[in-house]
Amino acid sequence: MTDQKNQRGAALLELAFVIPILLVITFIVTEFGRAIYQYSALTKSVRDAARYLSIQTPNTKVTEAQNLVVYGTTTAGSTPLVTGLTTAMVSANWPIAPTGTNPPIYTVTVQISGYTFQSTVLSAFGLPFSNVTFSNIRATMRSHTT
Repeated sequence: MTDQKNQRGAALLELAFVIPILLVITFIVTEFGRAIYQYSALTKSVRDAARYLSIQTPNTKVTEAQNLVVYGTTTAGSTPLVTGLTTAMVSANWPIAPTGTNPPIYTVTVQISGYTFQSTVLSAFGLPFSNVTFSNIRATMRSHTT
């Protein structure tokens, strides 16, 4: 009987030590999932803008393509698809000289530069790895105009 008396509260004490660790792991996994979701959304929007520009006359409709990346529509909106994304981070360019052989292949490239994923949960706990800057996200497509 004395062994049971000595064990009282041991499970509660173990739970008190384990719960904070499990919560931190849960928050890290949640934020990692959010980062992957945002990266996927950015990649899709860049592809959509490159596809949009591939049927336009070269060096036109750049503003509309920037809006397409940021807001999901060719007109400027008020809420970006991903928090912190601005049209200044989006660039589009056509090469000066066409690449390829005969016939020449014209391409268009859309790129997001300098986007930083901002963690909401991890920064609230003061964890040091709260913000991550993504590398350049770009898509290049063949242009259908000559």
